[in-house]
Amino acid sequence: MAKLTTALPLADLAVDGDAGAPLYRRLYENLRRAILEGRLAPGARLPSTRELAAELSVSRNTVLNAFEQLLAEGYVEGQTGSGTFVSKALPDELLNARAQDGRASRRTAAKGRLLSRRGLLLANTPVSALNPHVRGLRPFRVGVPALDVFPYETWSKILQRHWRRPRREMFATGDPAGYLPLREAIASYLGAARAVRCTPEQVIVVTGTQQAVDILARVLLDPGDSVWVEDYGYIAARSSLVAAGARLVPVPVDEEGINVREGERLCARARLAYVAPSHQYPLGVTLSLARRLELLEWASRAGAWVVEDDYDSEFRYAGRPLAAMQGLDAEGRVIYLGTFSKVLFPSLRMGYMVVPLDMAESLRNARALVGWCSPVVDQAVVADFINEGHFARHIRRMRTLYAERQAALVEAARESLGGLLEINPADAGLHLVGWLPEGTDDRAASDAAAAQGLQTQPLSAFGVRDGDRRAGLVLGYAAFDEREIREGVKRLRTALSQYRLR
Repeated sequence: MAKLTTALPLADLAVDGDAGAPLYRRLYENLRRAILEGRLAPGARLPSTRELAAELSVSRNTVLNAFEQLLAEGYVEGQTGSGTFVSKALPDELLNARAQDGRASRRTAAKGRLLSRRGLLLANTPVSALNPHVRGLRPFRVGVPALDVFPYETWSKILQRHWRRPRREMFATGDPAGYLPLREAIASYLGAARAVRCTPEQVIVVTGTQQAVDILARVLLDPGDSVWVEDYGYIAARSSLVAAGARLVPVPVDEEGINVREGERLCARARLAYVAPSHQYPLGVTLSLARRLELLEWASRAGAWVVEDDYDSEFRYAGRPLAAMQGLDAEGRVIYLGTFSKVLFPSLRMGYMVVPLDMAESLRNARALVGWCSPVVDQAVVADFINEGHFARHIRRMRTLYAERQAALVEAARESLGGLLEINPADAGLHLVGWLPEGTDDRAASDAAAAQGLQTQPLSAFGVRDGDRRAGLVLGYAAFDEREIREGVKRLRTALSQYRLR
């Protein structure tokens, strides 16, 4: 095993004690302290994440998260094929260094870091758990709808209509809040389908959920503010919060959704809570009514905001979609997020947020600063698609189709994956979690699936807290017909069987 340094015993890196902090944070602090105190010299090679995890008796995910934080802050640097090394120019030294003369500054710029500390954090913050080595759309990619049955002809006719009789405003800079007819259509649809209480003035069109979270973090949070996030939870939203300088408070999720009482125990005065109550990602649970009321009561006491990501709410296969939590909010503390990218097609890059009326102007201005507005012609097409009834018709068709595809995945798994992966049906959503046998490394299992041309996501990648939790794979089914699903399950059996034999 590569040694840290002969002067640094592993006991110095022990992560027991201080039970209030996550394990990865404690390991990060211990490594950072060792670097700053010189016990880890500049240029020293660190052990691999797997080796260090074994030595310290922690999960590899713990070490990965600690290394990623050190890398983002400039304390270590990675060298492809060689490993991870203590940086020769440490961020604390750079911050405290006196200004050099112009010639020295030019030398430093020529060979030094080109990114700011914030830039390093942004560049090294993951936004997805997809394996980058698998290209294209392969089973079981998550977050992609049924592109094979999208009503392209209808969409094309609406688009052609706008191009045949173009209006001048379609080619000018649009309103940062969005095209008014689209905002009117969204407000009308949400009131009828999701029990969201809003006017068009409260709707702001964005490129998607991640941009909405980024804007909200800029406006509502100061660096160091605490934010509740679901654990497991949506990586891209979590990454936007980290990039804004927020301190994440990982709150566990159980069969009733986010555990509000545990959140209060961990950090009662958090500034914001990011939740997906209708269909939690990735676990798929629904936040119970009792928990919804608890969350709103906590937000009232703490003076906090609740960001409601209404992920996959349209696709519920047992009964009607549940009403949004925003409709229960009497104090204007809930900000509602929705997206068309998962319902229509991902490259549309269009979503929306519903904000309290007294905040609408501030958030409209913030939207302008991050890109002014979404393409107006695309917004006009979506508005007509909704107003002419195509949107509601498409959702009804997709509910039936996705229920069939989910059933095909569950059946194929029961036939072929016994003892390798346990998959149970769910009442909603476009993906399922497959549970691996105890002791399985889901990252390694996902890598084995990637070698078979499959796009699975390891469940552990969505976690923040450290601990011994059951491993799983997140499997999307919406974009694949029954033949593709069955063929994908066969390849998944091959991958998991080979992995278990190693």
